Amino acid sequence: MDSFYKELSLEKKIEAQNNNYNFDHPDAFDFDLLLYTLKNMKEGKKTEIPVYDFITHSRTSQKNSLYGANVVIFEGIFALYDQRIMDLMDLKVFVDTDSDIRLIRRLKRDISERGRDINGVIQQYQKFVKPAFDQYIQPTVKNADVIIPRGLDNLVAIDLITKHIQRQLHERQFNFRWDLLKIDYNDKKIPENVIILDQTSQLKGIHTIIRDKNTHLDDFIFYSERLVAIIVERALSELTYEKHEVVTPLNIPYVGKRCIEKICGVSILRAGGTMEVGLRRVVKDALIGKILIQSRPKTGEPSLHFVSLPDNIHECYVLLMDAQIATGAAALMAIRVLLDHDVPEDKIIFLNFLATPLGLHVITNVFPKVKICTSMIDPKINDETLFIEPGMGNFGDRYYGTL
Repeated sequence: MDSFYKELSLEKKIEAQNNNYNFDHPDAFDFDLLLYTLKNMKEGKKTEIPVYDFITHSRTSQKNSLYGANVVIFEGIFALYDQRIMDLMDLKVFVDTDSDIRLIRRLKRDISERGRDINGVIQQYQKFVKPAFDQYIQPTVKNADVIIPRGLDNLVAIDLITKHIQRQLHERQFNFRWDLLKIDYNDKKIPENVIILDQTSQLKGIHTIIRDKNTHLDDFIFYSERLVAIIVERALSELTYEKHEVVTPLNIPYVGKRCIEKICGVSILRAGGTMEVGLRRVVKDALIGKILIQSRPKTGEPSLHFVSLPDNIHECYVLLMDAQIATGAAALMAIRVLLDHDVPEDKIIFLNFLATPLGLHVITNVFPKVKICTSMIDPKINDETLFIEPGMGNFGDRYYGTL
């Protein structure tokens, strides 16, 4: 909750520097921004958390980006003060600690983390902190579902809460990727915004080499990167071009075309990273972003771990890259991340080597403006492993030689 202190005026900053500003009063917090942020987190949207500098007593230009999580832990002295905030909570906990312990913690934190001196901390504690606790914070104990006396020393209470959360997660869990297999769709009709490469003999020859489990690693990498270049070249024809005149070496004007779009390639790691080299061969100055989505060990469900995108990605035409589309679950997550970074839906083309009718229908039904460019479609997904059949196997493991 410390991230949501209000911006201070110059007059208030002087008061704060002299330890005369009450940071422990409800009016010191921006509850409206806090409510907006928690709502976004609960809805699984990208959320920007402000960073407050307690030395300058102002918000910094830096913000921490967070995405949806299974469990959101929100803590602060006024966590149980605003009814709007409490309405978002599934479990409300009040940690009741001895006043001496609270003072010691306050001294350690403000001196080591916030650059204050011991006399200033004690002055502020006596003038603001203790009265605020008695007047505003202690009464909120009545709003709690669980009260934990002795704080971190109460291992039994902490264990009970932990087990309760684990039980709730287990009861609410669902197998998203396996549930997608049950979707009713027309596997004979390919969505209109799906681009399939012409099934030439050359393309089939490359696929034969890539699909062969006995293909040598060097050959696998070479032909994979060659196939990426073909896919990228086809996708680039969907971008906007304008007339452009140049002069040839014979000093004769030639009117041709040039792409007016900024291009950014975003790879869904790990398998999507294998397509970056091929992209660079076609668009040498393309920006590159990365999204790490991995399957959870127990459930196999996709989980977002890392995002690194160019600051101006919203100005670009994004070529999203992943080796294969099976159920489409990881793609849905990746596209959602791009939209949260203000990339227009109709400025995204999803590139991949191989897709299934199910995955194509799932993605296009949720994001009908996103185009998909794939080199080939395989008909089936294994119900147990979720691998495409006949497929290519684990593309990332094969490319990086980690089988």
